[in-house]
Amino acid sequence: MKTTTAPPAAAGVTAPATAAVSFERVTKSYGEVRAVDGLTLDLHPGETVALLGPNGAGKSSTLDLLLGLRRADSGTVRVFGTSPREAIAAGRVGAMLQSGGLMGEVTVRELVTLACDLHPRQHRVNDVLAHAGITQIAERKVDKLSGGQEQRVRFALATAGANDLIVLDEPTTGMDVTARQAFWATMREQADQGRAVLFATHYLEEADAIADRVLVLHRGRLLADGTAAEIKARAGARKVAFDLEGPVDTAALKGLPFLTTLDVSGRSVRIQSTDADATVHALYGLGLYPRNLEVAGLGLEQAFVAITEAEEARTR
Repeated sequence: MKTTTAPPAAAGVTAPATAAVSFERVTKSYGEVRAVDGLTLDLHPGETVALLGPNGAGKSSTLDLLLGLRRADSGTVRVFGTSPREAIAAGRVGAMLQSGGLMGEVTVRELVTLACDLHPRQHRVNDVLAHAGITQIAERKVDKLSGGQEQRVRFALATAGANDLIVLDEPTTGMDVTARQAFWATMREQADQGRAVLFATHYLEEADAIADRVLVLHRGRLLADGTAAEIKARAGARKVAFDLEGPVDTAALKGLPFLTTLDVSGRSVRIQSTDADATVHALYGLGLYPRNLEVAGLGLEQAFVAITEAEEARTR
């Protein structure tokens, strides 16, 4: 049976015009719950894309539609110009999902070998083990693995062949810091070789550090689509942190202009403001003299919360 080594690099090769993934006005409901609501988006080869959203936002349903595990009620889902099932049958898609167990009474090597044998464009087993960082546990039974080791085996199964799209659902759950860093270095290599990488995560610091593009879902709709920097800028607020001497008058602080959040812990104050300059100016106007004053943009997690809370308030 023919095998391939690591996928060829895409340097100097013009990316195909066909999108890796295309959703066109896609909807999916479960009873009265609209899990995906008119979703339209394109993902392109070479992109690393983070899919974010609170619980119930529609992330899992979106991935299920992308992988052909469920059918849309309306709209069209295409993967490299074909249906999801056709793309998967052609060996163009690899997936690492939270759901579904692993075969227990086999070794890691036996399980990875099976995945390679079944893939239309398989890699060599030893290469897959090495890329996933599981060579040292290759002879261990799968049911004797830790949670983080199981995740790396799932990653090996998702990359058993020369996929053009890799879909990851909470991929680093259970991994320690070192394993997570190694995992994302491997994912960056995959994207640099021209593959599209789509991952859903609750670790927003990973999305901030890794993703070229961030998608924010809320109640099945796409709220935001851009770089992490663009998402943070869209939130429109900044963090202001300072310390005060003497008793803190919380009531007076609540009256500061453009304030969106206030957190007082002893003499330390942390606020968010949509106009930090005006807020700090008003702070001095109250006769207060902040120490250790810091003004900074929101992190991705704070921006994510701000965007989703604003949408909740709008739809109430």
